[in-house]
Amino acid sequence: MLSEPPASAFLADDTLRADIALRHFRRGRPVLWQGDFHGARQLLQALGRRTSSVPLLKMLLIPLEADYTVPLRRAPDVRSACLEAFGPATGPTAVPLRELLGVIGAHEWRVKGIEVPALGAKIHPHYGVFAPIRQEYLDLVVQAPVPEKFTAFDIGTGTGVLAALLARRGATKVVATDVNPRACACARENLERLGHDVEVLECDLFPPGRADLVVCNPPWVPGRAHSELELAIFDTDMLDRFLARLPDHLTPGGEGWLVLSDLAEHLGLRTREELQQRIDQAGLRVVDRLDTRPRHKRARADEITSLWRLQIARSRPAQ
Repeated sequence: MLSEPPASAFLADDTLRADIALRHFRRGRPVLWQGDFHGARQLLQALGRRTSSVPLLKMLLIPLEADYTVPLRRAPDVRSACLEAFGPATGPTAVPLRELLGVIGAHEWRVKGIEVPALGAKIHPHYGVFAPIRQEYLDLVVQAPVPEKFTAFDIGTGTGVLAALLARRGATKVVATDVNPRACACARENLERLGHDVEVLECDLFPPGRADLVVCNPPWVPGRAHSELELAIFDTDMLDRFLARLPDHLTPGGEGWLVLSDLAEHLGLRTREELQQRIDQAGLRVVDRLDTRPRHKRARADEITSLWRLQIARSRPAQ
């Protein structure tokens, strides 16, 4: 988030110690960095060892000139990355270093792309759009059975990777939706690059009509996002609303595929029984469940990612 450098900010350089910076933060006073850029990164790492508070960690600010140049020693060229993330600059500003590092990483992914073996191609994520780094859930979407001819909705499409897989699997029509305009632009770009004729709509959850297959990979952790980058990680109510409205968007005999990790269960934020209860309350039944263990090194060893195949129950509870 960009803002004018606050008048109350403490101007600091490489002599500032992490404990002193944290003292300023706790008094509501941000630090505007004037020293070496790599020194700021080292300070942020030291602060991260002392606190996990995101609001506090975001109080270490980096100055940006009117063209998004960082006027610090050994600073990288972030002009293109900031233009993609924030749009045209309107004057000198300041940005939390924590956020700027996310902007830089997102730009690198957008330029280089991420190899997706399930597609045999690369996906290029944009800033603020969830990147498919962990790909075991994509393998589940490839393995689950589909009819010879089917229509599909991809709810919360993000980069468009699942919509591309559905098109690749032979869907006669795919509609992808996302409430985030950045995600819609990202998905359109990726799908056009891959040569898939997919309609991308900016809307909340479901498009009009029904489909034979409705796929959703909601954020896996119940909670509140502290930044745009965390919107695809923390789920306020997307899972509940998807389940509740799914029956109204399935064709007779159609399936909903819920792709979800059990990470929330390991963190004590949701139980398996609570998830099953929400499925039952929505008037759905579990046809099958495909499980896989994550391969990414940052995943928990005991974590399992599942694809829940859901259909409308023969006897739905009264609404």
